[in-house]
Amino acid sequence: MVQKEYIFRFLRDLRNNNSKDWMDENRDRYHTAKERWLEEIEHFLSVLGKHHEPFSKIKPKSTISRINNNRRFQPDRPIYKDYFTFDLSENNISILHLSVGPGSSFIGAGMHRPESEQLKKFHQAIDYDGEKFKEILEEQKLKAFFGDLSTSERDLKTAPKSYSKEHPHIEILRRKSITLMRDLTEEEICADDFPKLVEETYLMLRPFHNYIVQAINFEE
Repeated sequence: MVQKEYIFRFLRDLRNNNSKDWMDENRDRYHTAKERWLEEIEHFLSVLGKHHEPFSKIKPKSTISRINNNRRFQPDRPIYKDYFTFDLSENNISILHLSVGPGSSFIGAGMHRPESEQLKKFHQAIDYDGEKFKEILEEQKLKAFFGDLSTSERDLKTAPKSYSKEHPHIEILRRKSITLMRDLTEEEICADDFPKLVEETYLMLRPFHNYIVQAINFEE
């Protein structure tokens, strides 16, 4: 718990002092917080490795994002991210994603803004057996934890090309991202049993992830 509280303390200070000068003065704190987060990730990978052995061989550093924001096309963004991440992904599909920061933590999975070909194949799968996907989304534990598919301002207001607006699964077909996300509190993350929550979330998400993978890899 103390380890994660240190991480949140650093990220909260970074959010309130987001500048190169402050970061230069607090570089040692950043490296300490980062190393403690990597230790947490190592624990996550060990726990998840019980269910999928290759996870235990992943290097924690390969699952995190850089602290610097990419401001090439958005120069008004802060210089630094005020959160740490843990992401297990394959082919632009997140198996499990965790973002931890003051006031903005969440856990989830799925396809965030997938490539057009991936989204097209997913639509074809929904058109063919969307009821199966809906059954996955309605599974009791998953539904209670995540609720519905995430929505976005990018979602279509009408039906995608080649699909009727009367399609029985139109609410899924309108999505530009196919993700499930749940906000997390700082208390949940700092709790000693948080790795157990990560493990249980991964297990809940497996049918959701497997459906997406099978959909986009289908070859006629």
